[in-house]
Amino acid sequence: MGFFSGRVTFTRFKLTGKAPQLFDETQLELLANNAAGRQRLVSADGIETGWTAGAHILDTNFELAKNIINDMLFFSLRIDQQKLPSDLLRAYYSVDLQALSANNPSGKPSARQKREARESARERLEHEAKDGRFIRRKAIEIVWDRKSHEIYFGTTSVTQLDRLIVLFRNTFGLTFDSLTSGKIAFNLAELHQQTRNVDDAAPSNFVPGTTPKEYAWILDESSRDFLGNEFLLWLWFRADTDRETLKLSDDTEAVIMLARTLTLECPRGQTGHETITSEGPTKLPEARRAVQSGKMPRAAGITIVRREEQYEYKLIAETLGISGLKLPNTGEDDERAQLDARADQIRSVIETNDLLFEAFIKLRASSDWQKELRAMQKWLHLEAKKENPADQE
Repeated sequence: MGFFSGRVTFTRFKLTGKAPQLFDETQLELLANNAAGRQRLVSADGIETGWTAGAHILDTNFELAKNIINDMLFFSLRIDQQKLPSDLLRAYYSVDLQALSANNPSGKPSARQKREARESARERLEHEAKDGRFIRRKAIEIVWDRKSHEIYFGTTSVTQLDRLIVLFRNTFGLTFDSLTSGKIAFNLAELHQQTRNVDDAAPSNFVPGTTPKEYAWILDESSRDFLGNEFLLWLWFRADTDRETLKLSDDTEAVIMLARTLTLECPRGQTGHETITSEGPTKLPEARRAVQSGKMPRAAGITIVRREEQYEYKLIAETLGISGLKLPNTGEDDERAQLDARADQIRSVIETNDLLFEAFIKLRASSDWQKELRAMQKWLHLEAKKENPADQE
């Protein structure tokens, strides 16, 4: 159970409709009725989906003690895909074709024999596949947090999202929306009556004459997901100018550091992307040069200390998804207490992340942003001067 042991990766989604008063046998029964291998949902491409109970990829035994932890419902989406091995298909075809054309006077197979060999080879392989020997199974963990009424989907990829949406709706009668950085920004702006400023926001001109006005990876003109990219650059700026301690709206403080990894990409989609791996990637000259050339951060390794607890993870800019989250030891001896404490830790990380983003959005949507933007422009300009001493002559 990755959410409750080891490193954690997930993307958040907000459920529509009313949250249940509590999780109980009702939800477990619904999961069991749609369990993998029992009542499977088969898509047009032949891929089958169903739920598992999370202990392992074949586990369909849903239990209160195992699947309900601290007001969280834990389960997994299993995806079964039939993958006929192409090398074996070619081998069967070759063998069958040789047998069919063995008596040909020309020594060469006819078009009809080639067609028959292809058909017989596929039929043979599909017959063998009936016992499931060629099925590839993959499970993605899911947490439904009743307190926040959110889904934590255990991946930062959206490849399997459509399958999750369909199966979840068929199981629980509920749908959900993605919580991207733009949508979270709108939600947070409502708290400070700043929604108009977020709605009117356009990409900031961090490097005048160089920073693009549009981001190639954001296709929806109404999206404000570029605020996630600006958020990462702002955190970089704060940490690099010795202002890594942030006062949050709940009167706590968070110390932020960017470490281990940094991914940058050209918003124009012209010069590609680069990933820098280092203990301090933002300190390296190539990282600063990338931003000076117009690239923006799309993901960054973050270390945060808040309430005397330290969290490490990679933050994805547009979705605010979390990857490789390392949680501190809970300090609990009892196994159940450890699980409950870990659930609280996950909530604490999400709360901290949201509070940090709130601090940025509150500033970004205020009249003070222009002053901050000028400081960031100067910061980038000075770094360019340091790297190009000849420009100072």
